Amino acid sequence: MTGPFAGVLAPVITPFAPDLSVDTARYTALCRRLLDEGCTGLVPFGTTSEASSLGLDEKLSLLETLGEAEMPMARLMPGTGLCALPDTVRLTKAAVDRGCGGVLLLPPFFVKKIDDEGLYRYTAEVIERVGDPRLNVYLYHIPPVAGVGWSPDLVERLVRAYPRSIVGLKDSGGDPAYSRDVLKRIPGFGVFTGDEKHLADNLEHGGAGTISATANHNVRMMRRLYDRWGSSEGEGLEHAVCAVRRTLDGFPTVPATKAARARLDGDEELMRVRPPLLPLDDARRRELHQKLDQLKATLGNP
Repeated sequence: MTGPFAGVLAPVITPFAPDLSVDTARYTALCRRLLDEGCTGLVPFGTTSEASSLGLDEKLSLLETLGEAEMPMARLMPGTGLCALPDTVRLTKAAVDRGCGGVLLLPPFFVKKIDDEGLYRYTAEVIERVGDPRLNVYLYHIPPVAGVGWSPDLVERLVRAYPRSIVGLKDSGGDPAYSRDVLKRIPGFGVFTGDEKHLADNLEHGGAGTISATANHNVRMMRRLYDRWGSSEGEGLEHAVCAVRRTLDGFPTVPATKAARARLDGDEELMRVRPPLLPLDDARRRELHQKLDQLKATLGNP
């Protein structure tokens, strides 16, 4: 049952040109750097990717661009869950056809108070219409943002009905007890935490790793924690990783992640966001950099 992904994955930030079109050259270059720095996989069109601000045609074009750039597509888990069923099917099928190792399926988030039966039928329709045995679905559980979540009962039901297709989930619900419950019910399920503060707990209970915004700029440290979490170094690495995450949590996620990555690469163009988001103003950006510098001085190289 274990899916094809494990380790530390980044929901890749999306660079934009001055006219707010996607900067594909910076995008592909960033994807390569993240893999080189230690990401075991990448999640285009995640929450931190500003996926809700990207059009369907843009996402389809980006998948094509990544394929033409000879990106290792099996290491990609694009987010394909959209509000309209036909759009979800089209994007999911394109991801499978391009050789992506899996897809991250957000529930149709505009309609609230959906019961499990509605979500089951939606997911079943996606799987049946894509109709491809290569499809690996990771359910995206983020009810604080989407307003809709995947209950453990529903996850179990979907796995029973589609054991070859439903292979894991990303838990961004904020309560690690949810992941523990799912893993207890479905041992070996590919469960990722959306917050690396829970990475060690996730691994201890049989989870697969983390898909976290912070991996866009702190993946080297996070990868060391993943690789060594059960060793004598694990506790120190966990402390360091959590300290960085807590610092980022004090700022708007997407603008702060972009600012941190822009500084790392010496490329201010990476800070650009699409409205309605706004970049960090100069004062907040300096505050973020100062806090990260202080952490680096305190933590050293754990």
